[in-house]
Amino acid sequence: MNVRQLKQRFMLHLDPVLLSGLGALLMVSLIVLFSATDGSWMRILGQMVNILVAFTALWIVANMPLHWLMRIAVPLYLLGLFLLIGVALFGDISHGARRWLNVGVASIQPSELMKIAVPLMMAWYFEKNEATLTWRNHFIAAILLLIPVALIVRQPDLGTSILIAASGFYVLFLAGLSWRLMGALFIGALVSAPFAWSMLHDYQRHRVMMLFDPSQDALGKGYHTIQGMIAVGSGGFFGKGYMDGTQTHLDFLPERSTDFIFAVFSEEFGFLGNLILLGIYIFIIGRGFIITANASTYFTRLMAGSVTLTFFTYTFVNMGMVTGILPVVGVPLPLLSYGGTSMLTLMLGFGVLMSIHTHQRLVKT
Repeated sequence: MNVRQLKQRFMLHLDPVLLSGLGALLMVSLIVLFSATDGSWMRILGQMVNILVAFTALWIVANMPLHWLMRIAVPLYLLGLFLLIGVALFGDISHGARRWLNVGVASIQPSELMKIAVPLMMAWYFEKNEATLTWRNHFIAAILLLIPVALIVRQPDLGTSILIAASGFYVLFLAGLSWRLMGALFIGALVSAPFAWSMLHDYQRHRVMMLFDPSQDALGKGYHTIQGMIAVGSGGFFGKGYMDGTQTHLDFLPERSTDFIFAVFSEEFGFLGNLILLGIYIFIIGRGFIITANASTYFTRLMAGSVTLTFFTYTFVNMGMVTGILPVVGVPLPLLSYGGTSMLTLMLGFGVLMSIHTHQRLVKT
């Protein structure tokens, strides 16, 4: 096998259009991260390792036949539930939260697994019942969603629970959840809001209150929100210039390499840079919708739509919390923030998208 054949075989199940968007975003990540970490080559090297691991996972999943994805749906979901129960019973406590489980060789965060396992399981369930779908099927699917979400809320991990709830809701919506039922659910959520508010931890309630007036605790709970908005606004139209962000390099901006990396980008590249960055995100999301629209089965359509809309939710929630229109819930900016866990989960999702696109293309040809 020559080099050209090897390259073709390697790229066979990778969508070059989607891959170009992801590559552009990852390049921006390394550029902004270098500034956010004050030129730390160790952080850059760490992020490059994260990218390599995540891309390897993407390639493996992209090469999985579609029927393999359906086969692993139930075992993966049950494994995730088992691990979440293990976290509740035996998990390590850190910063007042019980989110990690020591499995001997390493500590893992099972909630990250559920970001893929939950929509995969729900899509599998709807595929199996496609011919006879009723409101009961939607109810059972909702239960499949609520069990892991409840376990994750209990840890507590509000950010991850929101993302998983969103990914599951998108499957319900794409599976034909009626507008009337969605209206009833919305009314039910409003009615139960006082109860849900009482169930939140004190720090979670403070985060919500800071959304309305962060200045009431400017040096405490509202500090992140205020500094993020200052950094975004101070960038102006063209930005202050690469490595010249004052909020970043004078250490006013917290979590600048993770949750608030968008504020670093905004301060240094300004509104014009933000338009370009949003363009990359829209390009990736648009490609995801095209793959969803062309999906050949019920299962693949539900799964592709959920992956794409969840990626949109990641982006919207992070940018919303940095700019002060949403409470701070600890959601990283997808593929831009430093960190391996969220990047791995996202790239697994894009691997599913590529598997859906390329395998059905091969079947057609």
